[in-house]
Parts: sequence; C-alpha cells; structure tokens
Amino acid sequence: MSMRRPPPAWRLPQGVNAPLWEYLNTPRLAAEEDAYFAGHPLFEADAEALDRRFRPPGRLVDLGCGAGRHAIRFAGRGFEVVAIDLARPMLEVVGRKAEEAGTRLLTVQANLCDLGCLPSASFDYATSMFSTLGMIRGRDARRRALGEAARVLKPGGRLALHAHNLWLNLRDAQGRRWLVRQALGLLRNRDDFGDRRMTYRGIPGMEVHLYRWGELKRELRRAGFQVDEAIPLDEVTAAPIPSPGRFPSLRAGGWLVFATRLGSTS
Repeated sequence: MSMRRPPPAWRLPQGVNAPLWEYLNTPRLAAEEDAYFAGHPLFEADAEALDRRFRPPGRLVDLGCGAGRHAIRFAGRGFEVVAIDLARPMLEVVGRKAEEAGTRLLTVQANLCDLGCLPSASFDYATSMFSTLGMIRGRDARRRALGEAARVLKPGGRLALHAHNLWLNLRDAQGRRWLVRQALGLLRNRDDFGDRRMTYRGIPGMEVHLYRWGELKRELRRAGFQVDEAIPLDEVTAAPIPSPGRFPSLRAGGWLVFATRLGSTS
C-alpha cells in the first residue's frame, strides 16, 4: 500500500509536522510494530506498573494507543476501553488484534490536541505511554493535549504518562553538543528547547520533546493534574533507578508519572 503525500504545512493537523505525518500514515510501521518492539524493556516495565496501579475496572482511554498493547490488555481485564490514535493504520491493527483476542473495545481516529469526539469527565483512567506526549510538535499543542486528557477524565480520574528526560544527553559527547546548541537557542528565546531530531524507523526528521522534570511537573499542574507518583527509570533497563532520591532528574532516562485530575463534581 502506498503512502499518501503529505499536505502542505498549513493543512497539517495541530501538533503534526511532515515527518510525523509520514510516520502516522505509513502502514509498514503499524504492521511491524509488535515485532519491532518485542522484548523492549520499557514495554514490559510500563505494563507491570500500570497493572499494579489501575486495578478496579473502569472506563479507560488510551491516548496514542499505537498497535494497542495496553488497550487490548485492559479490555481483556474487563475495562471499557477507547483506543485513540491519529494513525489509521495503527487503529486497523488494533481492531484486528482485539478481534483475534476476543476482546471488545472502541477505536477512534482523533488528534490528541482536540478530543471533541469525547464527552467531558467520562473516563476513570487515561494512558499516554512511550513518550506519546513528546511526539506532539510544539509546546502549545502539547499543552492542549494535556488539557484534553484532563477534560475527558472524571475528577479524581488518573493519568499514567511516560516522558523521556532531557538530561540523559549528558552521558555522551554527541548529546552534550546537542545540549549546548539547545542552550544557545534558549538564549534566543526559542520555544523548541528540548526538541531532539532523529531518523526513527527509517523516517528522517522525526522529533521528540525531551522534558526536564520541573517542566513536566509544571505542565501537568497547569493542565489540572496533581502528580501522585513519579518513577525515574533507567535509560537501558527501564527499571526504577537505584537510590531514586539521589539526583533523579539527572540520572533517569525518563519517568513513568501517575497523576490525578483535580476538580469536583459540583
């Protein structure tokens, strides 16, 4: 199946640039997703952490569901699951896998920056795993995505989120050079501090936003969340780092964050 040409920049969805559009619309990536990430330590670590913390079945929205690894597992546990992704090929894979597993869930193609298709205060749980938030292009778009996650959760509902740590780049020379360029850009008041470009799964120019812990915590609070727990993860093994109280913001490869949506039902 051939991929459609990307639209002009002014017609791209909010939070999407041309390389991300290519990623979202490449059927090969969806077909290869499970094999590509088989045995990935983060995939095992975040599944275990979620299963321990999201116990009573309820309504769960998987924000950026990819090939459905969390959506299908939670549906199998009796959760009422809505799997959201902007990538139609990914949703097609999710639908096939759910049918093969004998589970029921709803797949919805939507932009995480605009979830008008979902009613407010309608979910008990939300997940945003494997740096999905960081893949959204632009600070304003990421803020909108967090705001939408808060809006669709009930007061007291819980969000689980993964993000990569900016300071992991201190560990190698190339990363340190990139940080210097980032610092120079910050002095020029650029708002793309933390955006790192790479070739990802054959697509050049892909970008991911790498967070500082203080920045991530502020953005969650701004959106209406209270951070309940932040698990700093080892960059290689994805296990919680030893002695997590000792400079976790510098030592972690990223975080699994669990946060509660503030507000009242009155």
